[in-house]
Amino acid sequence: MTPTDAEVIITIAAQAAMADGTRSTFELSEISAAAKRLGLANADAVVQQAAIAPEDVRVLVASLSSDAARRAAYEIAVAVCNSEGVAGDKEIAFLQTLSGALGTGVATAEMSVIASVAALTGQVMPPPVPATAQAQPPAPGELDAMILDQAILTAALEVLPDRLSNMAILPLQLRMVYTIGQRHGQRLDAAQVKDLAATFGIGAAAQFMEGIVRKTFGSLAGGLLGNMLGGATGMAAGAALTFGATYALGHAATQYYAQGRALSTADMKALFTRFQKEAETLFPKVQDRVQTVARGTNLQSVLGTLRGR
Repeated sequence: MTPTDAEVIITIAAQAAMADGTRSTFELSEISAAAKRLGLANADAVVQQAAIAPEDVRVLVASLSSDAARRAAYEIAVAVCNSEGVAGDKEIAFLQTLSGALGTGVATAEMSVIASVAALTGQVMPPPVPATAQAQPPAPGELDAMILDQAILTAALEVLPDRLSNMAILPLQLRMVYTIGQRHGQRLDAAQVKDLAATFGIGAAAQFMEGIVRKTFGSLAGGLLGNMLGGATGMAAGAALTFGATYALGHAATQYYAQGRALSTADMKALFTRFQKEAETLFPKVQDRVQTVARGTNLQSVLGTLRGR
């Protein structure tokens, strides 16, 4: 993967985020942040240029150097277009133009998985907690154990070879936050849970993009992945990053709901950062559990769990 490939892929991701006719500052900023985490130093400028003066995708894709880069560009665009729910007409038109220019596409089976996950991202609410449980605060350690289990499961999804498996990470994270809120007696909807995750910088577009890049190029991506976790590359780095994000999100959400949703944005972000650092220390101790869970997990089983099957 060349530096030019990286810039083109990030540009296409940014244009995919705007394909519905709206310019989400958060979505563009998280794409830029993800690109920087992957080692693209001028990510902000690339995304800003894409937002100010979108290029014809047919011109963009002409500079991609390999079939792997072309497929990654398309899969990332599909994931971004579906990151806030199933793609609409404008997004589908953008993807059709892109697919024609690339001479590639996503197979029907893959599109079915993407659509399923996209729908679940907007409908991740678990069954209501019984009134008797809502009336009592969570037992000591109850939520800690659940958060650790979810952090390990989401990390395991990064280890799976299926490039689309990381699309199930955000629905799992959102459902975890919703469950934590319920256990603290909060009445929530999907939008509130997504907004809380966004406050901590967790959104679908960035997670999808990072996962696809890591799984497509792995250690072969060279400098693009060399800055992550002191040189760790590919899926191992992805597992550690996702474990930390899920762990920090769960514990920060616990503090937020336990204090009646009264924390300031600055306090919430400080909590998230503190728990991320805690997760960095914890991850080496649970790596074996992540691998064990990964061996017994596949994307279809996770989707079935999210659907309540």
